[in-house]
Amino acid sequence: MDTRILLQVFLRTYMVGATFNTRGMQNVGLAFIMEPGLRALYAADPAALKRARGRYLKHYNTHPYWTPLLAGIFLAMERKIAAGLLPADILPKLRTTTVYTLSALGDSFFGGSFLVMWSLVGVNLAAADRIWLLALWVLLCLAALQFFKMFTFGRGYAQGLAFLQRLKSWGLIDWGRRLKLVNGVLLALFVLQVAPRGGLWTPAWAGCAVLLAACGMFRSRDRDLILAALVLGGLAVPWERVLPFVSM
Repeated sequence: MDTRILLQVFLRTYMVGATFNTRGMQNVGLAFIMEPGLRALYAADPAALKRARGRYLKHYNTHPYWTPLLAGIFLAMERKIAAGLLPADILPKLRTTTVYTLSALGDSFFGGSFLVMWSLVGVNLAAADRIWLLALWVLLCLAALQFFKMFTFGRGYAQGLAFLQRLKSWGLIDWGRRLKLVNGVLLALFVLQVAPRGGLWTPAWAGCAVLLAACGMFRSRDRDLILAALVLGGLAVPWERVLPFVSM
């Protein structure tokens, strides 16, 4: 497949949720994404093209940030199927496992960690009236996301399933845990910015409320929670008022 076809497939990944439905979820969007590549691979065999289209009309649902990677992997596998190097029935089996694994990883890292950090940095900059920094932060994150999609699509097409081993080495689950700690600090900073001024314990009680909410989301034996509690508590207490009071 030439560059023009690959570009068509990649650009169509932005439309994966355009025809979201309760039966197949994102399946129609996935079939739309794969169509240019399938037509190029099976142009000489209409029956094989029809069967290939049917492989992508089954249930499909994953985090949209992973769709370019999956589209690249599926194209790499279809190329081998068209060349007779892989049996056609292996794709649905591998697709199910890969799609749902990446879906859980995407919801945890992107939905539960990175996007939360993106929004918390934004609201902190807005609360501090740093509008130009806020605009720069938004543009930087959008550019980084497009680069991530293009990179994973290219690596998925070039390396196929082998790229998943490299993806595993990135340790996104561990990074997600670290980002959640950062998010706790960012949330505490936002509370301190918008909390009413005056009153010795007003910021402290706000920080305790944030800490209690965090405790409900993590296990009590989690060591990271202890560190988050210390950071949140330290940020919430107005030390310039507490220290003179304690010294008395």
